[in-house]
Amino acid sequence: MKRLSNWRLVPFFAILALFLSGCGKPYLSTLQPAGEVADMQYGLMKLSTLIMVGVILVVTIIFILVLVRFRRKDDKIPNQVEGSHKLEIIWTVIPILLLLILAVPTVADTFKLADVSQMDNKNSKALVVNVRAHLYWWDFEYPGKGIVTSNELVVPTNQKVYFNLKSMDVKHAFWIPAVGGKLDVDTDNINKFWLEFDNTKANEAGNLFYGKCAELCGPSHALMDFKVKAISKDKFDSWVTAMKNVKAPQKADSASAQQGQEIFNKSCIGCHAVTPANKMPDTARVAPNLTNFGDRSRVAGILPHTKEEVKNWIRNPETYKPGNKMAGKYPQMSEDQLNALADYLMGLKVQ
Repeated sequence: MKRLSNWRLVPFFAILALFLSGCGKPYLSTLQPAGEVADMQYGLMKLSTLIMVGVILVVTIIFILVLVRFRRKDDKIPNQVEGSHKLEIIWTVIPILLLLILAVPTVADTFKLADVSQMDNKNSKALVVNVRAHLYWWDFEYPGKGIVTSNELVVPTNQKVYFNLKSMDVKHAFWIPAVGGKLDVDTDNINKFWLEFDNTKANEAGNLFYGKCAELCGPSHALMDFKVKAISKDKFDSWVTAMKNVKAPQKADSASAQQGQEIFNKSCIGCHAVTPANKMPDTARVAPNLTNFGDRSRVAGILPHTKEEVKNWIRNPETYKPGNKMAGKYPQMSEDQLNALADYLMGLKVQ
């Protein structure tokens, strides 16, 4: 009886899973596609699900029909149908047709998604972003714009954005769930793909999508998040211009921030850049670029963007991201020093 009561919970959990599947957020859910790539992949998901559900329903109906209508009522042996060419043709042809229905759009979409020819066209005006994955942060370089930023990708809506993916340490995977499927980020080769961010969907998501590492890469794999700020083309161009206008480290705007800048120049500048120009090779960028740190939505990709969380992160980054390479690289700071440094970092804004 106990085992039977456990089985009674199966329908309950099945229905619960169905309802919970509709609880995704527009900035994170794959079931609320926010771009051309996500739409294509979502369409394939629906098609494959429809085929599978259809097969299950047909088989279930036949199974119930056979149980009810053809139950054995006497000792007579029913007619044997082995070797029936008609039946063999039917149950061979139907699976082939179902596979073709699924294969044709899948292959067509695969070739469309793999088309990155615009990246190699020297006359193309395509927007290209070089993504470099580190333990446990992301580096975004815009080679056509001559700028670099980190942990918060900024992209224009309603146009294709092409990505070059490469890892600087171990294998990672680049994934923006609401906008497109994940792609491996390898150490020994560059993987390429493109995404498009729908403007209407971006507005519904507050112009901020969540990105994640989708490959187990270490103790802080689940914390290797980044954010994607999807804005209109005009706003994106303004952001690029503002970034380019930063030719030298910004000057502190208060006495506390000035003290923080002095601390930064002594303890942090060796790893963190505060200008966006791309003047270093990939291997030389060992920590996130902080040029526009004050404009970002998160601290270290995961914490609320507040002065207190900046201090908490600097005080002990190992607490928030175990295994990160920042811990132990600078001397412990007093509360006054942490306040000053946080004031300086929060003041690093380009807009």
